[in-house]
Amino acid sequence: MVVRCVCTALREESETMRDIRISDETMKQAAAAKGLALSFKEKLELAKLLDSLKVSVVEIEGIESSQADMLRIKSIASIVKNCTLAVPVKIDGSDIDEVWRALAEAVHPRLQVQIATSPARMEYVHRMKAADVIDAAARTIKACSAHTADVEFIAEDATRTDRDYLESIICAAIEAGATTVTVCDDAGIMLPAEFAEFISGLRRAIPVFTEGASGGVCPVLGIRCSDELFMAVSMSIAGIAEGASEVKVTSYPLGETMLPNLVKALSFKGDAYGVDCQVETTILQRTMSQIDRICDPAVSKESHFATLVSNETASDIALKASDDQEAIADAVAKLGYDLSAEDIALVYEAFQRIATKKESVDARELDAIVASAALQVPATYKLDRYTINSGNTIRATASIRMMIGDEAIEKVAVGDGPIDAAFAAIDSIVGSTFELDDWQMQSVTEGQEAMGECVVKLVSDGKVYSGRGISTDIIGSSVRAYINALNKVMYEKENR
Repeated sequence: MVVRCVCTALREESETMRDIRISDETMKQAAAAKGLALSFKEKLELAKLLDSLKVSVVEIEGIESSQADMLRIKSIASIVKNCTLAVPVKIDGSDIDEVWRALAEAVHPRLQVQIATSPARMEYVHRMKAADVIDAAARTIKACSAHTADVEFIAEDATRTDRDYLESIICAAIEAGATTVTVCDDAGIMLPAEFAEFISGLRRAIPVFTEGASGGVCPVLGIRCSDELFMAVSMSIAGIAEGASEVKVTSYPLGETMLPNLVKALSFKGDAYGVDCQVETTILQRTMSQIDRICDPAVSKESHFATLVSNETASDIALKASDDQEAIADAVAKLGYDLSAEDIALVYEAFQRIATKKESVDARELDAIVASAALQVPATYKLDRYTINSGNTIRATASIRMMIGDEAIEKVAVGDGPIDAAFAAIDSIVGSTFELDDWQMQSVTEGQEAMGECVVKLVSDGKVYSGRGISTDIIGSSVRAYINALNKVMYEKENR
């Protein structure tokens, strides 16, 4: 089902349907929100859900820590097939080439140049004079245009910017190659009627939005509305009614227009007008529930470790014994690993031993192969003993004792469950916290005393490390797998 929405003002200009593009910036805004830290795996899951929902654009954070962020962008780019994937660059353009290398594999890549245009925020954020900001914006947009035809200029705090200056920087951005221009009401103090006048005034003052550039192509006018006065949806509808064709939303409450609320408003009024919005409403409610589960910081992450394992990724990989080493290397890279040629050879050898006995090898089995065959290193940390206390009336605690050479170190930690507590205790011993990318558990024998095999994937400095553990209980195998992966992380750090 496709949502039908419309803009009364534009019906007089054209009898054809106008597409309203929905740009979801949940991941980008979550990165700036306090108390909402999404893991690498959760970001991949969120990207898949938004892609299946067929929002027009998925916006993600840019590059701050080179290796880790490049891996994140590359990984998301490989799984987003239906949507445009948008990534911001710095105002000075210093990271454009690096961002593009990570983004280039996306089916529909977009580069964004976002600049604070109001006097107060311009001075605070950019520490540049107004004229210099215009020059920097134009240079950076032109440099982005050398990589892709889809470049967005975002004027932050536009509603509090001097009108003449705002029009000047927008015209400079369009002349430099911006194909989408988004104006933001970050303060959230306008009422819908005021915002409608703001948008209509811009379109009157900048004819290119209606008449097109010299080549005849009209840049897309986008909007972002704060929900400070609880009117973000009304503001967005008012902006659409005056000619905006792209709306920024979040699919989790982050202080601006909410995706499901906007879609609902458009669906109720759509048939009476003439604008299309391509969002899959048949799966909207279910998808929003899944996104709530991923984003809600109050939800125990441990209870969802298993469900965060992507069934779609598993179904994408089905390797056969006839596949060559290059095909195995591609599949390993798809899982997020960056292995040396020597480790790829070891993985391929182990794969062949298993694949000859099976019809095919899927992603989970390949993960286990990588964990057992790749980057085998001397153990810096060894598990000595562990004690777990858990129940439905107490918070889980874990006491872990590990050996580092001849030295024994023991720490106690609490967590949202026994495994979470155990991992926290290990992190406390090591003195570092690692990002848990994945957790998988499967039985390798049958019966009440069945052996359980766990595979844990950790992310450190942009690389994925996997560990494997086997025990008769879930906690024991999880702890051993975590320590196995941890030893690989520490070995590489010590030998760089």
